[in-house]
Amino acid sequence: MARPEGPLLLLGAGGHGRVVAEIAEALGWNDIAFLDRLWPELRINLIWPVIGTVDDLNFPTEARKTAFATIGSNRPRLELHRRLIENGFAVPHFVHPSATISRYAVIGRGTVVMPGAVVNAGARIGEAVIVNTGASIDHDCRIGDGVHISPGACLAGQVAVGERSWIGIGAVVRESVTVGRDVMIGAGAAVVMDIGDSQTATGVPARTRTGT
Repeated sequence: MARPEGPLLLLGAGGHGRVVAEIAEALGWNDIAFLDRLWPELRINLIWPVIGTVDDLNFPTEARKTAFATIGSNRPRLELHRRLIENGFAVPHFVHPSATISRYAVIGRGTVVMPGAVVNAGARIGEAVIVNTGASIDHDCRIGDGVHISPGACLAGQVAVGERSWIGIGAVVRESVTVGRDVMIGAGAAVVMDIGDSQTATGVPARTRTGT
């Protein structure tokens, strides 16, 4: 995680952005501002100013050179994250102080780990991932870029999740299962077998249909 030096620019002033801003604040960032498509109508997000639109994002300035994509939807968040990297911004990862992260886990740039989440030894979390409140990622999991692990979801050991997939609130994934890219796992689902790309899986046990 980047040291909290200088201003932090967050891209997306919705609910997810507010949560990330609060985590950044808890980690010592004290100069936080947003860009959002609703500017100039939207000028304040709780206590943090909205200072422009994402369309204004061309290159970092000396004043604001650290940024983070705070859009909840996976594909646009990942695209915006990659744009930040290409444009030369420093992109940290954020881990809430109450989260438990193994010293042997790897957390990618642009990823946020929310309160109460657990990431165990050998897990590798990609870039622009959301590990949401109380989620659990066990040993040796592989989480691709742009994934969202929703609140209370539990991934057993050696689970693999492909880019941009969404594991729904309270869902569980059995050990050694592979979930493909662009997959949607429904709330409360129990995934006990591999799920191919671009599938939606719901139920207990989870059954699939094409399309996310």
